[in-house]
Amino acid sequence: MKALGIDVSPALLKNWIDWLAPDVQPFFVTRQQATEWDLPVDDRQPTAEQRDTYRTYGVDSSAVLVSWLDEPAYLSLPKAIRARLVRAQVNHNRAAVPTVRRWQSVLGPELRRQADGHRFVWWKSLLHDSAEIVLPRIVSEDLGPSRHAEVVDWPSEPVRRLAGTFPSGSGPNCFGTVMAAAGVDGADEIWMLREPFERWLADATIAGGRDDVPGTVFVWRDTAHAVQHAAITIGTGWMLHKPSQSWMTPRKIRTVAEVRRATRTAGWRLHRRSLVR
Repeated sequence: MKALGIDVSPALLKNWIDWLAPDVQPFFVTRQQATEWDLPVDDRQPTAEQRDTYRTYGVDSSAVLVSWLDEPAYLSLPKAIRARLVRAQVNHNRAAVPTVRRWQSVLGPELRRQADGHRFVWWKSLLHDSAEIVLPRIVSEDLGPSRHAEVVDWPSEPVRRLAGTFPSGSGPNCFGTVMAAAGVDGADEIWMLREPFERWLADATIAGGRDDVPGTVFVWRDTAHAVQHAAITIGTGWMLHKPSQSWMTPRKIRTVAEVRRATRTAGWRLHRRSLVR
């Protein structure tokens, strides 16, 4: 199976199914909603993968409680409550609440019966026969494919090894990808924070650089000068970058122009630095 032009192993697909449709998933509610709908709530914390699947960092602040439900508990709720609960997830800005209209042709007309007929949530029962169709579509949303197969000359073995690969889970991010491409062992497997990345920039790079040669580090900073994103050129107009820390985003090869367009954000300014040879 391929996603974004990248091979996906059976083991990774199995993990993707678990991360998209965990056996128990969070539903975010207000105190009033939890009381009215008689929902169990607790304070367990989401895993890193659940955080990125549901984008918990963007949930509305009014949803102060979390109801963790498995599929049997969810389906045991009266349909009217399920409908209101699912609609509340949309209103509270929880992710992974797709539209029935988009997925009915793949998953069948019974999808309309899960909740309000317009939205639904993912469970493993929906993916038994369709995971190889659903998951590539989901990880490809808003992302162009990796073009690593078009690269002829690789500047280094670390870059060639990283290019066109998905991470083993959530956490690995753009900063660690750049550092690993420059030869820092293990940097691609962790959530690299700003502080160590800034120290590495100061020690391993100098100001300036050219877009057409390997080893130019692009650094995007916000109006407070905090680093927000990074990528690295690999020569002849190609660039390696990882769009986010999510399990869904791979270490991709794109052209410099494509990365610049995809990363254009109000308030961000691009700076170039070169690896010290």
